[in-house]
Amino acid sequence: MTPSTMRRGPLRFGVSLAPDMAAALIRTAQDADRFGLDLLGVRDQPYLRDTADAPTLMAAALSVTSRIRVLPAVACLPLRPPAVLAKAVATMDRLSGGRVELGLGAGTGWDGVEAYGGGRLGAAAARRALEEAVQIIRLHWSDQSGLRLHGDHYRFTAVQGGPAPAHPIGIWLGVTGPHGIDLAGRVADGWIAPSSLVPPSRLAEGQRRLDAAAAAAGRDPAEIRRVYVLEGEIDGRGSRGFLHGPPRQWIYELTELAVGHGVDSFLFGGPPEQLAEFALEIVPAVREQAARERVSAVPAQGTPPEPPG
Repeated sequence: MTPSTMRRGPLRFGVSLAPDMAAALIRTAQDADRFGLDLLGVRDQPYLRDTADAPTLMAAALSVTSRIRVLPAVACLPLRPPAVLAKAVATMDRLSGGRVELGLGAGTGWDGVEAYGGGRLGAAAARRALEEAVQIIRLHWSDQSGLRLHGDHYRFTAVQGGPAPAHPIGIWLGVTGPHGIDLAGRVADGWIAPSSLVPPSRLAEGQRRLDAAAAAAGRDPAEIRRVYVLEGEIDGRGSRGFLHGPPRQWIYELTELAVGHGVDSFLFGGPPEQLAEFALEIVPAVREQAARERVSAVPAQGTPPEPPG
């Protein structure tokens, strides 16, 4: 990533939660809203036993919060028909005053998807289905009439689109392979990358692919949001590797990700009981440190060095 393509807007911070305990998730959503976090991601794994429905949880979280934005992180496309998903997300956005974004994935856990009635797709077919879904969702949110898309995987015909969302909802693709990242650069408003699959050593190359694909499609790469899911644990006993250590290590690593790698949004995916420490201690320090370093920093590409001390 180069200085010309790095986003310079304010950093966003949030939390990514599993839909396994509905009451606990709602309490955590209220805490995240009270702590001043920006984003609440709800993982969508409908084929797992004893999990709640992610869109229903999103609607419930929106009803008990006042400012935080909510999104599926990410919606399981093989079990969520895109036109129906578009209507649900737009409805939530209108009812919440514009507090919904859309994280969308091509699909994982194919055994579970098949068990729940979805079809198993190869990697290339899943990417094509994802691209068609983005087209259908945007058509559905438009004010156009006579809508039609007959693709390889989805068919959509409607006299009129809508309902339109309350604000321009971002479609952020949760993809990790090179061709999926190329797709995000061509058509998406953001890229969601989990730290376990896209560590810093892979993040720089992913960013380069994203930027190149966007530029080739005539888009401004700086307009694509970069969302990083922090799959780690705050551990005061000492460092045990990337995103596994005390708060000072997290502050150092997240600042490097923001300034050196151009990440602009972070979702904490660690234990929910650590959310207060993340939101009240780590987030303000990262905002402050990143603001100072952004003034004169030249973005670096590569793996963040070990934190001092």
